[in-house]
Amino acid sequence: MSKRLFDILFSLVVITCFLPIGIIISIFILFGSKGGVFYMQDRIGKSGKSFGLYKFRTMRPNSDVLGQLTVGMRDPRITGVGYFLRKYKLDEFPQFLNVLKGEMSVVGPRPEVKKYVDLYTDEQGEILKVKPGITDYASIEYFDENRILGKSSDPESTYIHEIMPAKIDLNRKYLANPTLLHDLKIIGLTIRKVIS
Repeated sequence: MSKRLFDILFSLVVITCFLPIGIIISIFILFGSKGGVFYMQDRIGKSGKSFGLYKFRTMRPNSDVLGQLTVGMRDPRITGVGYFLRKYKLDEFPQFLNVLKGEMSVVGPRPEVKKYVDLYTDEQGEILKVKPGITDYASIEYFDENRILGKSSDPESTYIHEIMPAKIDLNRKYLANPTLLHDLKIIGLTIRKVIS
């Protein structure tokens, strides 16, 4: 089975199973704070092309003008419902629509915003040779990234000089063996991490 076919079939199954929960989440988001159900942010994908990444909205409207990093799970911009969605990564599920559109894969390097991609070295830029994904080794390793940034006296510097390079190194580990079997392993590790 090709990676693209797997991405399509896996995403359709997830979306179908998740739909009832997604409807409930949408209602809570609408009644929890002003704004729409979804949030779309420009991210950089394969070959450096920009695309709109979908998420359930977890912040108050226009929060991104105050910064693109989320500092701690108690960031005052995060809504009450948003805190719950972020804790269990439920805000990420709309990205399966990105997978169906062919902009992402289920497994691959997490797509970054242009501001940080512009800081990549040529070597780091190699991760843009494949489609970005919903999950990867970096997502598992830095599952509590927001908490780490929340403890930093300079979150922006900590992300740029410590977290981002470490995540890219983990992504390159995947690039060395981007097979379907490897994808299944990472999906299994991700499910285990979320449950734990």
